[in-house]
Amino acid sequence: MATWIKPTIDTKFHIDLAWWKETGENLRVYLWSHLCPDCQQVYESHLGTEDIDWVDPETAEVKRVDALWHSLRTCCSQKSAFLTEQTPIIDAIFRVFLANGNTPLSPLELYETIGKRSPSTILRILTHGSTHRGIKPVRETES
Repeated sequence: MATWIKPTIDTKFHIDLAWWKETGENLRVYLWSHLCPDCQQVYESHLGTEDIDWVDPETAEVKRVDALWHSLRTCCSQKSAFLTEQTPIIDAIFRVFLANGNTPLSPLELYETIGKRSPSTILRILTHGSTHRGIKPVRETES
């Protein structure tokens, strides 16, 4: 059973992939839109891309991963244009989660990474109104 608490600047958030399925939004199209120009030439659209084998450098475990997400992590996120002062804040937050493999982060940690807006402003953006791009608090499971 999961419980909800009022999010704070220390609450962990992540991209909730179930949100994308529930809303009918196309995650693949959105991922493709964040590719760098070089990767957009490799993948001419979000169609025809597939999962690839990836070896986790820490565990040596072979995993099937999304090719677009992998390109975002290993190529696009390494370029200076991936996160700039002009990147809209919600896109910057989404890109941080893409780059870190969707490891949950708090608004405080997001602020430390992107340096835009205060942690309390990031929290307000993520919790006010509708869910933005599937970015939601991580559910705490009850013991």
